[in-house]
Amino acid sequence: MARQKNAPLLETQPLLDRRAFLGRVAGLSGVAAGLAVGGYLVYSNEPIREQAEEARRFKDFRVAKDPNRPVMAVVRGSRVEAMAREAVEKLGGISRFIARGDRVLLKPNVGWDRQPEQAANTGPELVEAMVRICREAGAASVWVTDVSLNDPRRCFSRSGIEAAAQAAGGQVRLPGRDDFVATDMGGKVLKVWPVARFFHEVDKVINLPIVKHHSLSGCTLAMKNWYGVIGGQRNRLHQAIHDSIVDLAAAVRPTLTVMDATRVLKRNGPTGGNPADVFRAETLIASLDEVALDSFCLGFLDLTPEAVPFLVLAQARGLGQVAWRDLNVAHSQVG
Repeated sequence: MARQKNAPLLETQPLLDRRAFLGRVAGLSGVAAGLAVGGYLVYSNEPIREQAEEARRFKDFRVAKDPNRPVMAVVRGSRVEAMAREAVEKLGGISRFIARGDRVLLKPNVGWDRQPEQAANTGPELVEAMVRICREAGAASVWVTDVSLNDPRRCFSRSGIEAAAQAAGGQVRLPGRDDFVATDMGGKVLKVWPVARFFHEVDKVINLPIVKHHSLSGCTLAMKNWYGVIGGQRNRLHQAIHDSIVDLAAAVRPTLTVMDATRVLKRNGPTGGNPADVFRAETLIASLDEVALDSFCLGFLDLTPEAVPFLVLAQARGLGQVAWRDLNVAHSQVG
């Protein structure tokens, strides 16, 4: 192998006896100490103080309540885009939620390196439909992002979400190491936590979760989907998972939530993998109350609110209503 240019010739270096070696070490230690002291004297005559980063707070992305409109719209059918349009229209139309020039962020569940048929991630059809609907409303930009648990590039690619978002005119934002900012979550468990900066750079946020089983919390639905805004050691939150879910839902108040229940992962969540665990429910649900929405979606997983502690905790925090049947809910069918 040819020697690299300017590389030292090891065989020509003289060997040091023990006395010379110790003398050289002592000399280098003195130089290092002198540089340390000299550097401190040159650069400052004051004690070093770290500048603490000021934690941000989430905007409140919600729109005004309208007592004349349904709080939730349940649409069944086989054509996802038509179902999404129907669900949004039942709640007052996209102009109620998106104004011309808005910067919009869509937050699907893209946590896992899975294909759409495995139902571990939000379906790409819903993402594409919502990007297109927001663009038609005059949104200046539509970003699609999530803090994936598997490799993000593979997650967005294999889920079909990257291609779907781009096909409709959206932009995928993959958070890198330097894309997290300290954010005051104001919660009981979550205090200041690293959050993907994209959520601080938009005007509206639309949550696009999927209905699936979760081995620890029982289910992953709308409120649990907000785990995908934070970085850091998320597994630390599992010791108080129900409280942390409520903290996240209290911190991030979206403009709108559209739940994907076209494919439902009924077992072995949250990662799934076996298509036999997937049930075709062919349903989308749009809602302004994520507690009611999650409560409604328990039916797809054969669960009751009593089995899901975060629902009662969320209602006690004023985040919504578990008894969804007491609300104004619109039902429709799209061919």
